[in-house]
Amino acid sequence: MLSVAILAAGKGTRMESSLPKVLHKISGKSLLQRVIDSCIELNPEQIFVITGHKSDEVQESITDNKKIKFVVQDPQSGTGHAIQVLCKAVKKNEGKLLVLNGDVPLIKPETLNKLLNSHDSKNADVSLITTKKKNPYGYGRVFLKEDFIERIVEEKDCNDLERENPLINAGVYCFNWGKLSEIINTLQSNNNQKEIYLTDTVSLLKNSLSLEIKDNGELQGINNRIQLSECEESIQNSIKEKHMLNGVTFINKASSSISEEAEIGKDVIIEANTHIRGNTKINSHCIIGPNTFIENSNVGFHCEISNSTVYDSQIIDHIKIGPYSHIRPNSKISSFSKIGNFVEIKNSQLDEESKVNHLSYIGDSIIGRSTNIGAGTITANFDGQKKHQTKIGKNSSIGANTVFVAPINLGESVTTGAGSVITKDSKDNSLAISRTKQVNIENWGGKKS
Repeated sequence: MLSVAILAAGKGTRMESSLPKVLHKISGKSLLQRVIDSCIELNPEQIFVITGHKSDEVQESITDNKKIKFVVQDPQSGTGHAIQVLCKAVKKNEGKLLVLNGDVPLIKPETLNKLLNSHDSKNADVSLITTKKKNPYGYGRVFLKEDFIERIVEEKDCNDLERENPLINAGVYCFNWGKLSEIINTLQSNNNQKEIYLTDTVSLLKNSLSLEIKDNGELQGINNRIQLSECEESIQNSIKEKHMLNGVTFINKASSSISEEAEIGKDVIIEANTHIRGNTKINSHCIIGPNTFIENSNVGFHCEISNSTVYDSQIIDHIKIGPYSHIRPNSKISSFSKIGNFVEIKNSQLDEESKVNHLSYIGDSIIGRSTNIGAGTITANFDGQKKHQTKIGKNSSIGANTVFVAPINLGESVTTGAGSVITKDSKDNSLAISRTKQVNIENWGGKKS
């Protein structure tokens, strides 16, 4: 039986933030969620998240896994105290207990599995991951006697000689939970920090083993914004390298960001300062960017999107968007259509070969095939209480600066006069025009100074 405990009670004062440290995000996911995701792949019986500082906020951030249980540590008196609280809260301390910190977001399930297997094969009381660092400052030093761990000394408790030891504790433990529960309450806060250290269990258990792995970045803890940025960069490099090996070109890799969930087809060019977030899929032979943001959207084949934003929408094949356009949620732009500069589309469907080239707002609308929307067209969809729909049939030609006061239903092959305010439905093959008669007043000079 495998149980997991994730330590997430600390304030994270070095983050200089009102947000709990474990809720800071890299590549769209909180530090805590990343640790949980790695643990879920181990298929544990239960996962305990030990909270403390802003406990309610931390608990509310995790809503989608029934295996997760929360234990509150109050006050926060160290990592050993956190496990003391857990052992009291859980009646059956049996099987293996994997303990991790909630601020080590890059830990891989493969590494955790390696620790579990090593622990089982050597029948250890406790096994922990160690690694060597050129600059071990800030980490607890691990001292070995043959294959066993003799002791761990925290940075602030080290003397000058002990600080020279490069072997550090990565803060990932696998315990025989039964053996741990026998000694956990004997831990004392006899140290400079006046905290109860979980590392003190190592000298109290008979069979304490070290699993040394090469430091490849996955053991990096997050204590400040600099380390947060370093982890973000590490994840982004990994994501973009994967896409490049699969046939994607990045014009300026450092200026772009890609979510882990995103799918990108072959021969896609990602221009500078382009960001692809959420569950976005971009099919082959597209040019995305520069200066483009796409989130939770599907982009078809042979599309070009420049200097624009797209949210929660479908962009079918052979479409050009931008520059400076905004495609808002629940929009569908069908094949061979064009959305030009300074256009906003919201909750609307544009059928094939439609064009909205300039300075227009299309909201809550259905635009028929091969319809051209003139510059400055507005769908006035909101009456102050409700949103209303505009329908325009295929092969229509909408004059510049037309305003549709929804709800409006235009038939097929309808033309509107430039500058019209359309308030009534129009039938097929009609001209809809609404203008006041132009009046020219001669000799209009106004007041003269």
